[in-house]
Amino acid sequence: MQHSMISMTLAAVSLRDLALVQAVQRHGSFNRAARAMHISPSGLSHQVQKVELALGTPLFERGGRRIVPTAGGQRLLQQIDAVLASAEHLQQLARAGDVAFGGELRLGVPASLGPYLLPHLIAPFPQHFPGARLDISEGKPRGLLRRLQEGELDAVLAPPAPAVSGIAVRPLFSEPWQLMLRADHPLAGKSSIALAQLDPAEATLMAESHADGLACDGSEHGHVQDVSLESLAALVSLRGGYALVPALAHERLASMPNIVLAGLKGQASGREIALYWRDASPWHDDLQAFAELLRKLARQRPGLRVMGAKPKTA
Repeated sequence: MQHSMISMTLAAVSLRDLALVQAVQRHGSFNRAARAMHISPSGLSHQVQKVELALGTPLFERGGRRIVPTAGGQRLLQQIDAVLASAEHLQQLARAGDVAFGGELRLGVPASLGPYLLPHLIAPFPQHFPGARLDISEGKPRGLLRRLQEGELDAVLAPPAPAVSGIAVRPLFSEPWQLMLRADHPLAGKSSIALAQLDPAEATLMAESHADGLACDGSEHGHVQDVSLESLAALVSLRGGYALVPALAHERLASMPNIVLAGLKGQASGREIALYWRDASPWHDDLQAFAELLRKLARQRPGLRVMGAKPKTA
């Protein structure tokens, strides 16, 4: 009979303990990690010391402004990441069955997309995936993709991102920008406007549209704001000028007082949206079917253009 070589002290370490250690590595601070993991800093410190005692070596250098791994800790932290990823995969396999996504799809959606796409997705989702629940998390694309890598989300909708090993990408659709102006803007009565007709200094842009539409640096060339689209509309209403906004938000923004929308003349400008998921996901076929549903919805929305059909691994 083969006996376990795991010591009693290491056997007492839980997956939660390892997740706390991982959080310290990720945040570089016991206080920030404690807030993220909903535990007191002293409790977190105690659990990390428990893991260090079980492993027989310190994992972090303490005392500096930022907590950093020791040389040996760096190697052990990589194994801790692998253990937690394997545990997540085990849980996913256990959830997988006759019901799509094992009964729940944890989907990350950018805050600038979710409120305008999800109303069209809520009704058809249970029709296409009976018994499965759609759990939505909103945030910024970079943070959502990090949560996908760490197993907190099953899939993410986001603009193109740098390739990451083990992440599958399915292009879905491109969405044009529209111009949002205050109602008293000299060009407010036009159905379409060229960017050359506008003064860059009058632009108030989402951080997401900054790189694509205008060369603004936040001073004489306009203002870049990390705000919601509704807040962006309020800024335009107060300050005047204009902003670039995604076409899916047309109905919501057009109904706001003192705001008008216009199309963009000339070369098409906008953002692309793709579906991302872990390549090792046990719901690969379900996610492909979900991508097809999103592409079908995109065909039904004015202005959206469905993109290439073949998935790829980043």
